[in-house]
Amino acid sequence: MKKIIITLLIALSAQMVSAYSPQVLRMHCEKDTTKIEALLAEGLEGGIKSGNGLIAFYAEKLLGTPYVAHTLEGEQEYLSINIDQLDCTTFVETLAALSRCTMTNRRSWRDFASMLENIRYKGGKIDGYASRLHYISAWVIDNTTRGNLKEVTGDNDKCYYVVKTLNFMSRHRDKYEALKDDDTFEKVRGIEIGFFSHRYPILKKSTLKSKSVAQWLRDGDIIAITTNVEGLDVSHMGVVKMIDGVPHLLHASMTQGEVIIDKDTLYDMLAGWRSATGIRVIRLIE
Repeated sequence: MKKIIITLLIALSAQMVSAYSPQVLRMHCEKDTTKIEALLAEGLEGGIKSGNGLIAFYAEKLLGTPYVAHTLEGEQEYLSINIDQLDCTTFVETLAALSRCTMTNRRSWRDFASMLENIRYKGGKIDGYASRLHYISAWVIDNTTRGNLKEVTGDNDKCYYVVKTLNFMSRHRDKYEALKDDDTFEKVRGIEIGFFSHRYPILKKSTLKSKSVAQWLRDGDIIAITTNVEGLDVSHMGVVKMIDGVPHLLHASMTQGEVIIDKDTLYDMLAGWRSATGIRVIRLIE
């Protein structure tokens, strides 16, 4: 597919069915709309009802998609849709948006755009760079409040709670082009204040060797890999793929350059990852 960026300025009217914000919508490619609608048609025809089942179904459909970082970045915050280039976060967001569209019997790319905005931004509405849910803890809390997701990590009896201040972005301002703007920087720092001594659950990576934890995880569970990096809660995301009763990670891999099913088990993958401390487990609300 020809790698071009097509920016569509879409003026929304009251007559439109989908309710994404009257903002500039940025599509990666002119074929993205037809690809999204083809995926939704397959999902609806498949008759899968569960959130986990749909996440797993769409994840397999996106295997082999190239890994490309920073596809959401630019001089302005757009509602960016790019089904052909994914990083670990946009991969999971795309799966969640496709799945929730299917669960509510929606089949157009406009429905997908509306759902993606709802999942990606605070309160479900785009309002500049700071409105994007950059920290996964913020993403989980906001989407849980609005009935999109639920975190189930705390339901497991091997759960352990971590208290950590989330301020990586403001501490590393130079890593984020958008934070050169003082107003945007202050908004992001204001959001971080709400995550001072933030408490969240994890399953330590050592517990993933336990048969009871492996059996508790399900195909299509969203996995957030927690980190010991100061100021940061999560460093990577993917979904569970069970192989012979053992969990593996299906994810957009930076090292492999595409969406893959990791050959190592989830336990073995994290055992060799020094900065990884464990996982959080998130499911769609049905």
